[in-house]
Amino acid sequence: MNGTWTLHRQADGELLAELVVTDGDFPWLYARVEARAGLAELRPLFADELRLLDDDPEAWEKAYDELRSVVTLRCPEGHDVPEFLLHLDGDEAWWRWSDETETPEMS
Repeated sequence: MNGTWTLHRQADGELLAELVVTDGDFPWLYARVEARAGLAELRPLFADELRLLDDDPEAWEKAYDELRSVVTLRCPEGHDVPEFLLHLDGDEAWWRWSDETETPEMS
């Protein structure tokens, strides 16, 4: 799973960031975020998601659903990943993913 993954806006496919994999600890991948201009407006959604992660599971789920409704993750081969749990903080990202549609668990 090495390589560069990409984060896109769902509405128009705009490239928001390249996620350059730096490490992995199954099932998680870790990456350096190479942000594009469009990511700036979504950073507050990522910040809210992280802030709520450990403190308020119900609010976290709502925040994550909002985030997922606006972004798509693509693997290095170029196809969209149907299910993923992505966290982004500054220039670091970490995620786990599945080729099958399922509900991600908090972690």
